[in-house]
Amino acid sequence: MLPRLAGIGRLDHVALTFDDGPHPVSTPLVLDTLDNLGWHATFFCLGSEARRHPETLREIARRGHELAIHGETHRSHLLRSAFDVSRDVMSARDLIGELSGQSPRWFRPPYGTVAASTLVAVRQSGLDLVLWSAWGRDWKAGQTGRSVADEVDRTSTGGDTVLLHDSDITSAERSWEATVASLEVLAERWEARGLAVGPLREHF
Repeated sequence: MLPRLAGIGRLDHVALTFDDGPHPVSTPLVLDTLDNLGWHATFFCLGSEARRHPETLREIARRGHELAIHGETHRSHLLRSAFDVSRDVMSARDLIGELSGQSPRWFRPPYGTVAASTLVAVRQSGLDLVLWSAWGRDWKAGQTGRSVADEVDRTSTGGDTVLLHDSDITSAERSWEATVASLEVLAERWEARGLAVGPLREHF
């Protein structure tokens, strides 16, 4: 995979990203933890969830985080037409931009699946495509803060973009509890390694 597409950036920096929100219960808990740690992150939001929870979306922006696009719906781009995917991506881009006052730059497709239709949508929407280089598998049932952090460490290659989730709409129920707990564990480990943490806008 191309380093830029995988989110490989500055070797002294971790780009922290969250998918599948906003969610009115779990996203504020993630935001509170990030506030306590002094971190900012990039939130790849779904248009469908932003439409349902506009105040939560605005709160992400109000606290200084970067908003990015995860599509209108959480459906794989495989076997979908370029027209359908482009309409999906641009609908989410326009809605999230209007609600937040930000101009989103980044797009991550659901499930990380990149098809020909994805590339057409990216070109037509003017967004930059980025996936991830490390993840916590925090969507799985039975995870803990430590197991999520251990998985991030196991998949890390340096200069990482880390994938976590601030919502359980496509994950095991209340999986975000492990996500929130993992942030304190990761903070200790990244501080010990001298790594700065921030959004994608600071990563490349």
